[in-house]
Amino acid sequence: MLFAHGSGSTRHSPRNRLVAQTIVDAGIGTLLFDLLTPDEDQARFDIGLLASRLEQTTLWLKGRPEARALRIGYFGASTGAAAALVAAASLGEPVDAVVSRGGRPDLAGPALPKVMAPTLLIVGSLDPQVISLNENAYAQLRCTKAFQIVPGATHLFEEAGTLERVAELAVEWFRQFLVEDPERALRSDEDQT
Repeated sequence: MLFAHGSGSTRHSPRNRLVAQTIVDAGIGTLLFDLLTPDEDQARFDIGLLASRLEQTTLWLKGRPEARALRIGYFGASTGAAAALVAAASLGEPVDAVVSRGGRPDLAGPALPKVMAPTLLIVGSLDPQVISLNENAYAQLRCTKAFQIVPGATHLFEEAGTLERVAELAVEWFRQFLVEDPERALRSDEDQT
């Protein structure tokens, strides 16, 4: 599972790291990396550039012998969600699932109906503008899809328990579409407790 964060966020973001750790704890490999260099902050709304970097990273990962058989998922936040959807539409089958947290899937524009990967959109209930943008994007998706609103959450999911809920929803989605044997992953979790 690859993270696509945007709007100035990095792999060091506590929110990204919390979600990534929850996904790793569920037995799903995670790659946190930066789509932009520190000097490229002005390009955080360049969805084409972000998507291109995500595509390149996906192809690099799929080219590694130890990762060839792995299923690929994207977790996108903010503009990273649009980049994840554009990359998923462009690459097609190498991408097996997408999760968007408080994302801007609307910025994926004409790529939305081309996305084949099962896609979960997650938005906070106290983020009405982003809810509306996600509802419009959701209507354009033609893949297996779901839309979840996290009660009591604003755009950044900073309220107690809301980011943890996002992580739980992401794990459920990725287990469904990335893990060959979800029961085995569940047993693995139980063995660690």
